Amino acid sequence: MQIIKDKKIIEDDWQHLDDEATTISGKITVSFSRWLAEREQLSKHGGDIGVRVLGEDAIEDLIDDLPQLAMIVVYFPVFTDGRGYSVARLLRDRYGYQGDIRAQGDVLHDQLFYLSQVGFSSFELAETVQLSDALAAFDDFSDNYQTTALQPEPLYRRR
Repeated sequence: MQIIKDKKIIEDDWQHLDDEATTISGKITVSFSRWLAEREQLSKHGGDIGVRVLGEDAIEDLIDDLPQLAMIVVYFPVFTDGRGYSVARLLRDRYGYQGDIRAQGDVLHDQLFYLSQVGFSSFELAETVQLSDALAAFDDFSDNYQTTALQPEPLYRRR
């Protein structure tokens, strides 16, 4: 499967494991609930590990674990659910998370620019979306007036 990462189309080498999966190898993501229940065992995994979260999950429970997590996947069940924006912004600004934050689920072309501004660095879009067309969304605006995860100073201070 292909994804967009750092504004480039790449092959995704991550596996999203369900909660019943027992074979664990390579780069994997697990659900938030599985991570909380099995974090000690999963921490011994030899490859990169990530956690999939929903907007309602208490990401504060991950603060101490962030240094060992290579990726946080934020699932958008519907495009109108904006809680994922807050999750990414908190991870970047409040908790200083430097790993990959991936948007997954019902993400529209019109949202990609804004998602990147709050800290998302990769995007797993529906298979019906043409990724080459989606790349154009990152150029929808040339600059921001307000502060973002990518630009901590407002425009008036940069001039």
